Amino acid sequence: MYRTMLKSKIHRAVLTEADLNYMGSITIDRDLMEAADILPYEKVQVVNNNNGARFETYVIEGERGSGKICLNGAAARLGQPGDILIILSYIHMEENEARHYEPRVVFVDEKNRITGKGATAPGC
Repeated sequence: MYRTMLKSKIHRAVLTEADLNYMGSITIDRDLMEAADILPYEKVQVVNNNNGARFETYVIEGERGSGKICLNGAAARLGQPGDILIILSYIHMEENEARHYEPRVVFVDEKNRITGKGATAPGC
């Protein structure tokens, strides 16, 4: 039996831009993508802590070190700059593998700089 497990999480990223006229997706700083093991065009779920919106889209690589998190296209209607987002990706795996699996979780500050990595928030 296969299980769907959390693969990657960027926790409490700050939305920096929303571009309604772009063709769709979410742009994420390349440093954050690498830290979270998220590839360009990978499907992600986005949760907006400010308004409760949850939606799926795909990732576009943003400039390394920019801190950019931008909702593009129709998704731009689901957030405003300054909103707090949780960005999630998932993986399918065999149940026996899933029982020992740990996701990659990346914690960021208000400028989307990495402050920690691991299964729990720094200081918890």
